[in-house]
Amino acid sequence: MKARIKWVEDVTFLGESGSGHAVVMDGPPETGGRNLGVRPMEMLLLGMGGCASFDVVQILRKSRQRITDCVAELSAERAETDPKVFTRIHISFIVTGHDLGEPQVRRAVELSAEKYCSASIMLGKTAEITHDFEIRETAAL
Repeated sequence: MKARIKWVEDVTFLGESGSGHAVVMDGPPETGGRNLGVRPMEMLLLGMGGCASFDVVQILRKSRQRITDCVAELSAERAETDPKVFTRIHISFIVTGHDLGEPQVRRAVELSAEKYCSASIMLGKTAEITHDFEIRETAAL
């Protein structure tokens, strides 16, 4: 995997992924930014949420669950001194579908957290990571 970060101006950077996608990262005005994009640490949190969500959806599909939506809401705390690493991260999954099994959703969330999500396992080296989930029923498919 490769990535390239190009300084644009002030504290604005353009991140380019090896797969050919780009994202703008910028700082807040108090650090010289213009708030043109996500902060790099926000990007890290987004990456963890995306990684975990991918796992949960894939695991539920493979277990033949009739999933129609999955939302992951993350909250994080950081250390007060440099390096301001994440110290706590909580991820709440809202999984919607038809006749979803609670044991299957629980298993999907736990497998992602403990085995498959590289991002959360890596961040778990410095942060206490917790998770929960809510199942929402949708109309028959």
